[in-house]
Amino acid sequence: MKVGKVEVFTPFEWLLAGRYLRSRRKEAFISVIAGFSFLGIMLGVATLIIVMAVMNGFRGQLLEKILGINGHVVVQPIDSPLTDYAEVARKIAEVKGVHLAMPFVEGQVLASGPAGAFGTLVRGVRAEDLQKIPLISGTIRQGTLEGFDSGQGIAIGVRLAQNLGVSVGDKVTLVSPKGNVTALGTTPRVKAYTVAAIYEIGMSEYDSTFVFMPIEEAQRYFNMAGVASAIDVFLDNPDDVSTLRDTISTAAGRPNVVSDWRQRNVTFFSALEVERNVMFMILTLIVLVAALNIISGLTMLVKDKGHDIAILRTMGATRGSIMRIFLITGASIGVVGTFAGFLLGLVVCLNIESIREFVSWLTRTEIFSPELYYLSQLPAEIQVGETVSVLMMALVLSLLATIYPAWRAARLDPVEALRYE
Repeated sequence: MKVGKVEVFTPFEWLLAGRYLRSRRKEAFISVIAGFSFLGIMLGVATLIIVMAVMNGFRGQLLEKILGINGHVVVQPIDSPLTDYAEVARKIAEVKGVHLAMPFVEGQVLASGPAGAFGTLVRGVRAEDLQKIPLISGTIRQGTLEGFDSGQGIAIGVRLAQNLGVSVGDKVTLVSPKGNVTALGTTPRVKAYTVAAIYEIGMSEYDSTFVFMPIEEAQRYFNMAGVASAIDVFLDNPDDVSTLRDTISTAAGRPNVVSDWRQRNVTFFSALEVERNVMFMILTLIVLVAALNIISGLTMLVKDKGHDIAILRTMGATRGSIMRIFLITGASIGVVGTFAGFLLGLVVCLNIESIREFVSWLTRTEIFSPELYYLSQLPAEIQVGETVSVLMMALVLSLLATIYPAWRAARLDPVEALRYE
């Protein structure tokens, strides 16, 4: 093999490699193996792209929903009740990087309607703060938030409304175990509220659980006059929690304990990340198996073309030329299969929700249950860096798979090959 001058792929080598890729009756079995290798790489790359995009979309949507309704930082009082919540919220809101500081009152209740009773979480907030939460104010499906502070109306999620069998203007009865203290003990607090608005966040857990009411009414209902449970702090950038935690705690100007969204959801998002990495490793095996098919197909092709290789060598073809012919043959399968898989994965990801709806209609089953997966739609988010990594991995595996068969072809002794013909 020549050392020094590097020979480029010549038209002759491309022509011969193309002929080897085309099926003829004598080489039909070899062509079938090459076809399966192509399909394996295409489906492996497409599956990797689709699964990783869905998992990225799932994580992104959950993160958006969770952080959209819960504060990025929660400031809770210690030593004394949070009676000065308005002043504390004002001080925190002045911190650079803070978008909203929202005091709230929170408690668990039993909500009952004509269709049944369900456990819910009541959150009392100021109307001005509720208007600044896009996931609530921007997703109102029925009713309105106008005059929210003035009346006794509440805002509930669309799934809770369906479960209770109520709509805007209907009454929902809330039952809290923390009621009035009497000589006979504590009696439950029971009160009916009018549904003023129905929102749809798109996350089933929130759409079926959260009930928003004016903070003053929530204080009266839970016997917490003039007291807030804590303060939700929304940041301009959720990733700034590390740098702003201490600043927010200091700005509060009173004893407090601060927790951020990463601490509260560490187990959940860590599990998603582990699942994502494991899926990548498992699905990579599909591409690896397809690459091994390339090795077997090319090895059989080299054995079948031994006579042709010997004649080419006697006519002056170098070992490097023979090796490049088979490198082109095997690499073509990998390269074309990789980019075909990329296009297939891209098309599926861009139409993932339509495909889900069609499959659900065809099989008459619910493919992506909101109760199990939290979200009402199947998300897909393609990340450029990750997709490029998948393509490079598939290309490298495909190219590596061609080296050994091509090397064997180049090392074939023409005299031995012609002797047994």
